Amino acid sequence: MPHLSGSAQQNGANFPESPWWSDAPNDPWRNPATPAVVVLHPQPSVPQLEPPAPPRPAGRAGLSMVLTVAVVSALLAGALGGAFGYVFAARNGAGSGPLVGQVDNKPAPVTNRAPESLAATVKKVLPSLVTVRAQDTKVQSTGSGFIITPDGYIVTNEHVVSGVKEGKYTVAFDDGTETPAKLVGKDVESDIAVLKADRTGLTPIMFGDSDKLAVGDPVLALGTPLGQDKTVTYGIVSALDRARPSPSSDGQAGSYFAAIQTDAAINHGNSGGPLVDAGGRVIGVNEQIITASKEEKPGTAGNVGIGFAVPINQARRVATEIMQSGTARRTVIGANLDTGYNGPGAKLTGTADSGPAAKAGLKTGDVITVFNGRLVEGGPDIIAQIRKLPPGSVVTIEYRRDGAKQTGQLTLTADTK
Repeated sequence: MPHLSGSAQQNGANFPESPWWSDAPNDPWRNPATPAVVVLHPQPSVPQLEPPAPPRPAGRAGLSMVLTVAVVSALLAGALGGAFGYVFAARNGAGSGPLVGQVDNKPAPVTNRAPESLAATVKKVLPSLVTVRAQDTKVQSTGSGFIITPDGYIVTNEHVVSGVKEGKYTVAFDDGTETPAKLVGKDVESDIAVLKADRTGLTPIMFGDSDKLAVGDPVLALGTPLGQDKTVTYGIVSALDRARPSPSSDGQAGSYFAAIQTDAAINHGNSGGPLVDAGGRVIGVNEQIITASKEEKPGTAGNVGIGFAVPINQARRVATEIMQSGTARRTVIGANLDTGYNGPGAKLTGTADSGPAAKAGLKTGDVITVFNGRLVEGGPDIIAQIRKLPPGSVVTIEYRRDGAKQTGQLTLTADTK
């Protein structure tokens, strides 16, 4: 809205004082081009040719003034109304000429989204996204998954498929169709499972490298949260290598993985879906969330901005082994940990004969403080770091023995149990 202001001068012309013949006071706001109502009085020097008019009733002069003010007000209102009307007409394209610039009211078609845009990334990933349903006579579980081969191999979470006993599995694809699937194998340690759908010609997802992630990288989480299929949420990598317990379905304890933490909204049903980078490459498998307790925030449930995913490098290795043999190997160092030790570091209570720890010279009572270049916070932390790597990996460690700092190398191996 333009700013309107008044001035005692218009176009540089000064208004004179009111002449003797005008009843109206000097009006600096009046446009001199606007006619004014003038009240004339007879002059004493002019002879009266007719009898004098009867005296005006009391209040007539006041009425004249009221009429004068009313007429002037109406004229001012008309002038201002015209000004406002011109402004509004100009804003709406009506006026003396067209507005500056060109307007394109056509929405940009999806096919013209920039290749690096988030919309283009989602479009690329959706054909590889599936909804996983596991059902038996008592339990029905719904989660998410993603296609890794054209002939129907699908990755999801172990806890998505393990809640049913001898159940039936189906997967729903991006085009709305569904097909039966069978369970190829699962791994409790990493919470990874592989299904095989009865379908070919599918679009596999592109794999990224979770070891190259940095805190602050943008990510997208896809899946079927709370039954809402093909849902996409956006966030960043909030932290790396968080030691998180795997949701073991068979009561197995001491299972941890080095999780990717994200603030992209993850809810029940997102489990098993892909966490992808800005290029549409999967860098994690959505796995779990933290929710506030009833004591901390009554009535709170679902996403509160703290979600976790299994790093894709670990998930890919496990899935490959499951596809090849039906099971996955568990990486170990051949030592027991003191679960009552509060750290920092991880304290050993014993080493297996001829195992990696014993070969590296570690003994009972040693406290590992650095593993593969990363400070060890406690027992769960070093377990997660060990599980993250494949058997055969060689890592450098630092440890304390009787207060003295020591260094060594560990060659990780697979559990033979």
